[in-house]
Amino acid sequence: MRALRAALQRKALDEGFAAVGICKPGDIPDAGRHLREFVEMGRHGTMRWMAERLHWRTDPTALWPEARAVIMLAENYGPDDDPMRVVRMADRGAISVYARNRDYHDIVKKRLKRVGRWLIDQVEGAQIKVFVDTAPVMEKPLGQAAGLGWQGKHTNLVSRQLGSWFFLGAIFTTIPLPSDGAEPDHCGNCRACLDSCPTDAFPAPYQLDARRCISYLTIEHAGPVDEALRPALGNHIYGCDDCLAACPWNKFARLASEARYHARARLRAPRLADLVQLDDAAFRELFSGSPIKRSGRNRFVRNVLYAIGNSGDCSLTEPVEKLQYDPDEGVSDAARWALARLSGTLYGEG
Repeated sequence: MRALRAALQRKALDEGFAAVGICKPGDIPDAGRHLREFVEMGRHGTMRWMAERLHWRTDPTALWPEARAVIMLAENYGPDDDPMRVVRMADRGAISVYARNRDYHDIVKKRLKRVGRWLIDQVEGAQIKVFVDTAPVMEKPLGQAAGLGWQGKHTNLVSRQLGSWFFLGAIFTTIPLPSDGAEPDHCGNCRACLDSCPTDAFPAPYQLDARRCISYLTIEHAGPVDEALRPALGNHIYGCDDCLAACPWNKFARLASEARYHARARLRAPRLADLVQLDDAAFRELFSGSPIKRSGRNRFVRNVLYAIGNSGDCSLTEPVEKLQYDPDEGVSDAARWALARLSGTLYGEG
């Protein structure tokens, strides 16, 4: 098995993965307890699927009882620029680094399948299942148990070799591969990620309240966002990298070798004036092949309107006025809020 493990490492690197680690399905007992507490406190917001499939998420052995090992693979998507530069540009929209080009689900899953098919060829009768975010699998705790990194105080996985910028994929297998051992926590006294959050989404270190998280609010939350939180959204229109970008371990991050993760020119720092005018057809054309497409035009334009309201740029008033009567409640409400902000009538601000 040691020889197979070494060969697997080479195969994964040849396929473009940045790191590979192995753990057992039962290596994350505490993760289930933390997730149950998260759901019981309602911090999952409207993500009902987290509660509905809790029994699978909290126990990987329940998802596939025959699995004897979990192979966790890291895919680097390190940016070629400073993500916070766009956050400081009021007339532009800030899109999370991972969403500025092709959908990583498709890219990572194809690579996982190639590694998986190779593994099946090595061991007669072996079986595999591959997962990339689309199944009730707790990738981050499994990634830590496999030695790829540790869950930082912002609850995301951090690597000493890759910083914060990497995707996770999982291959469950019936082959009893040896485990690599968990990665210890290296956060120390640092709280840069916690202090960077514009909406105070971390009640305590290692705890997240998704209901205040910009990524959740701009991607998962349907309908109007709580008015008290809208000013803190700034110009974030899809996701948020603030806590990731603040991590000092990013000094070891590397540029993504996969060109399909490099930001498309039109999505690196898009003008709010252009985005607010997107109808459904134009939205689908612009975000073809992008993970942003799944959010839909209405939710995306709602986010753009919040960003315009926070911009202080009164030249954007005209396109916003047209959206006051949009059929979608989230869009029309956001348009009225943005106009009030721009006119300086809301909270006495301009």
